[in-house]
Amino acid sequence: MRVVLDTNILISALLKPHGLEAKAVRLALDGSVVAYVSAELWDEYRDVLSRKKFAPVRVAADELLAQLETRIIRAQPSSRVALSRDHDDNRVLECAQEARADYLVTGNLRHFPTEWHATKIVNARAFHGCLRAGPGDDK
Repeated sequence: MRVVLDTNILISALLKPHGLEAKAVRLALDGSVVAYVSAELWDEYRDVLSRKKFAPVRVAADELLAQLETRIIRAQPSSRVALSRDHDDNRVLECAQEARADYLVTGNLRHFPTEWHATKIVNARAFHGCLRAGPGDDK
Protein backbone atom coordinates (compact mmCIF):
# COMPACT_ATOMS: atom_id res chain seq x y z
CA MET A 1 0.00 0.00 0.00
CA ARG A 2 1.35 3.41 -1.01
CA VAL A 3 0.79 6.41 1.29
CA VAL A 4 1.73 10.05 1.59
CA LEU A 5 1.73 11.50 5.09
CA ASP A 6 0.87 15.17 5.44
CA THR A 7 3.14 17.14 7.74
CA ASN A 8 0.41 17.50 10.35
CA ILE A 9 0.38 13.72 10.76
CA LEU A 10 4.03 13.80 11.81
CA ILE A 11 3.34 16.63 14.24
CA SER A 12 0.41 14.79 15.80
CA ALA A 13 2.48 11.62 16.01
CA LEU A 14 5.13 13.48 17.99
CA LEU A 15 2.66 15.22 20.27
CA LYS A 16 0.48 12.12 20.83
CA PRO A 17 2.82 9.11 20.60
CA HIS A 18 -0.01 6.66 21.34
CA GLY A 19 -2.51 8.20 18.92
CA LEU A 20 -3.70 7.01 15.54
CA GLU A 21 -1.37 9.39 13.72
CA ALA A 22 1.61 7.84 15.50
CA LYS A 23 0.36 4.39 14.51
CA ALA A 24 0.20 5.52 10.87
CA VAL A 25 3.79 6.77 11.06
CA ARG A 26 4.91 3.51 12.68
CA LEU A 27 3.38 1.57 9.76
CA ALA A 28 5.61 3.57 7.43
CA LEU A 29 8.65 3.01 9.63
CA ASP A 30 8.15 -0.75 9.92
CA GLY A 31 7.46 -1.17 6.21
CA SER A 32 3.83 -2.24 6.58
CA VAL A 33 2.98 0.57 4.16
CA VAL A 34 5.24 2.28 1.65
CA ALA A 35 5.45 6.00 2.35
CA TYR A 36 6.40 8.50 -0.33
CA VAL A 37 7.72 12.03 -0.13
CA SER A 38 8.80 14.63 -2.66
CA ALA A 39 11.78 16.91 -2.10
CA GLU A 40 9.44 19.82 -1.40
CA LEU A 41 7.36 17.84 1.07
CA TRP A 42 10.52 16.61 2.82
CA ASP A 43 11.69 20.23 3.10
CA GLU A 44 8.33 21.11 4.64
CA TYR A 45 8.66 18.27 7.16
CA ARG A 46 12.09 19.57 8.19
CA ASP A 47 11.03 23.23 8.26
CA VAL A 48 7.85 22.75 10.26
CA LEU A 49 9.32 20.29 12.76
CA SER A 50 12.20 22.68 13.47
CA ARG A 51 9.90 25.57 14.42
CA LYS A 52 10.29 27.03 17.87
CA LYS A 53 6.81 25.97 18.99
CA PHE A 54 7.84 22.33 18.54
CA ALA A 55 11.01 22.70 20.62
CA PRO A 56 9.63 20.36 23.33
CA VAL A 57 9.64 17.50 20.81
CA ARG A 58 12.76 18.56 18.86
CA VAL A 59 14.85 15.52 19.78
CA ALA A 60 12.00 13.14 18.94
CA ALA A 61 11.37 15.06 15.69
CA ASP A 62 15.00 14.73 14.65
CA GLU A 63 14.92 11.00 15.44
CA LEU A 64 11.68 10.56 13.50
CA LEU A 65 13.07 12.33 10.44
CA ALA A 66 16.25 10.24 10.59
CA GLN A 67 14.19 7.04 10.75
CA LEU A 68 11.86 8.14 7.97
CA GLU A 69 14.76 9.10 5.74
CA THR A 70 15.87 5.46 5.65
CA ARG A 71 12.36 4.11 4.88
CA ILE A 72 10.60 6.69 2.75
CA ILE A 73 10.59 6.55 -1.04
CA ARG A 74 11.32 9.71 -2.98
CA ALA A 75 8.86 10.82 -5.64
CA GLN A 76 9.68 13.57 -8.10
CA PRO A 77 6.42 15.20 -9.23
CA SER A 78 6.33 15.79 -12.96
CA SER A 79 3.51 18.32 -12.89
CA ARG A 80 2.25 21.15 -10.70
CA VAL A 81 -1.11 21.19 -8.95
CA ALA A 82 -2.98 24.42 -8.22
CA LEU A 83 -6.15 23.03 -6.64
CA SER A 84 -5.75 24.39 -3.12
CA ARG A 85 -5.29 27.98 -2.02
CA ASP A 86 -2.54 26.63 0.25
CA HIS A 87 0.71 26.21 -1.66
CA ASP A 88 1.91 23.46 0.70
CA ASP A 89 -1.26 21.40 0.25
CA ASN A 90 -0.72 21.49 -3.51
CA ARG A 91 2.78 20.05 -2.99
CA VAL A 92 1.28 17.17 -0.98
CA LEU A 93 -1.22 16.46 -3.77
CA GLU A 94 1.60 16.49 -6.33
CA CYS A 95 3.52 13.93 -4.32
CA ALA A 96 0.45 11.69 -3.95
CA GLN A 97 -0.24 11.93 -7.68
CA GLU A 98 3.32 11.09 -8.69
CA ALA A 99 3.56 8.23 -6.18
CA ARG A 100 0.21 6.86 -7.30
CA ALA A 101 -0.56 6.73 -3.59
CA ASP A 102 -3.51 4.71 -2.39
CA TYR A 103 -3.96 7.13 0.52
CA LEU A 104 -2.97 10.62 1.52
CA VAL A 105 -3.29 10.78 5.30
CA THR A 106 -3.96 14.24 6.72
CA GLY A 107 -5.39 15.89 9.77
CA ASN A 108 -6.85 18.68 7.62
CA LEU A 109 -9.49 17.01 5.47
CA ARG A 110 -11.21 20.32 4.78
CA HIS A 111 -8.14 21.49 2.83
CA PHE A 112 -8.33 18.62 0.35
CA PRO A 113 -10.83 16.93 -1.95
CA THR A 114 -11.99 13.45 -0.86
CA GLU A 115 -9.99 11.92 -3.72
CA TRP A 116 -7.24 13.09 -6.03
CA HIS A 117 -6.76 10.91 -9.09
CA ALA A 118 -6.53 7.39 -7.61
CA THR A 119 -5.65 8.61 -4.10
CA LYS A 120 -8.21 8.59 -1.30
CA ILE A 121 -7.68 11.42 1.14
CA VAL A 122 -8.40 10.36 4.70
CA ASN A 123 -7.63 11.17 8.31
CA ALA A 124 -5.74 8.72 10.52
CA ARG A 125 -8.92 7.13 11.89
CA ALA A 126 -10.31 6.40 8.43
CA PHE A 127 -6.89 5.17 7.29
CA HIS A 128 -6.79 2.58 10.05
CA GLY A 129 -10.37 1.61 9.26
CA CYS A 130 -9.35 0.99 5.66
CA LEU A 131 -6.45 -1.17 6.82
CA ARG A 132 -8.78 -3.30 8.97
CA ALA A 133 -11.26 -3.63 6.11
CA GLY A 134 -8.60 -4.98 3.78
CA PRO A 135 -7.66 -4.09 0.22
CA GLY A 136 -10.61 -3.10 -1.92
CA ASP A 137 -13.13 -3.27 0.95
CA ASP A 138 -13.04 0.49 1.49
CA LYS A 139 -14.29 1.38 -1.98
